[in-house]
Amino acid sequence: MPEAVASAASAAALRRQTDHGGAPDISVVIPLFNEAPTVPELARRLSAALDRLGRTWEVVIVDDGSTDGSFDALRAVHAADPRYTVVRLRRNFGQTPAFAAGFDAARGAIVVTMDADLQNDPDDIARVLAAMEAGGLDIVSGWRQDRKEPLLLRRIPSRIGNRVMTRLTGVALHDTGCSLKAYRADVIHNTRLYGNFHRFIPAVASWYGVTVGEVPVRDNAREHGTSKYGRGLMRAPRVVLDLLTLHFLLNYATRPIHVFGGLGIASAGLGLVFGAYLTVLKLVGHQDIGNRPLLLLAILLVIVGVQFISMGFLGELVVRTYYESQNKPIYAVREVLDGALPAG
Repeated sequence: MPEAVASAASAAALRRQTDHGGAPDISVVIPLFNEAPTVPELARRLSAALDRLGRTWEVVIVDDGSTDGSFDALRAVHAADPRYTVVRLRRNFGQTPAFAAGFDAARGAIVVTMDADLQNDPDDIARVLAAMEAGGLDIVSGWRQDRKEPLLLRRIPSRIGNRVMTRLTGVALHDTGCSLKAYRADVIHNTRLYGNFHRFIPAVASWYGVTVGEVPVRDNAREHGTSKYGRGLMRAPRVVLDLLTLHFLLNYATRPIHVFGGLGIASAGLGLVFGAYLTVLKLVGHQDIGNRPLLLLAILLVIVGVQFISMGFLGELVVRTYYESQNKPIYAVREVLDGALPAG
């Protein structure tokens, strides 16, 4: 199993550092990298949008190793309003680790995520929360129906990725790349992020049996600079690999023998069929098979099949060691109704 981006010890330490009293109703988590010109406007619009909700709130902004003065701007925001928590990472770790650090620091009953460039409109937070409460949902994702990004470099790759993710994971969302999402705290705190899985959190959390919905949101044009976390076609190969990894983890993480064993049986079985065919030619047809490439292919397929099955057995041992050493359950409970029935 891949290593999580944050250990349990570091997560607990971060929560202690950011725990200043009672938990707010809503936590907004924002990863940020080199967005200094946007910070004052981001804080102004966020505060106005959150104050209109009539709930207690906090904003956790994770400075992902910015080098343009973003942290100084964030320091000023925090000094003006202590409801803004700033987590500064030592270097640029990437968007998924930045989100993970923000989730570890978040204390709200509902955790909302969004980007720092204001392409996600802070006023749409109310719309996402309303959809969550109306449907009793665990996760609500924003759906940017009128995107302002380039068609070829961003929108077409995004549409393809959304369809592939729906097919592989079974989580039907029109816009998995929209960072404006809302999560129940128990869902997000029990979801470990790996690699670049931040865009697939609803799919990762689907293992727990969550309910997922989406709501149309606005997509504003970026006012300052360009995207700092990858661009369109440049990140497409990484997204495809992440999707394949996610599909494997969701479906076969606890039973790798079903993958490798199936491939092994298919390979070895095909090799045995070829071998049987050559045997018939030798014994019945009295033909020379020693120089036939099919003989080498049959032997190779049997050897590869045995190796695949052996990999499946080793995978089963690794999975059992992983779950048993951490006392990690292979199930998730939504609720329990217990207690003796009243006497009749």
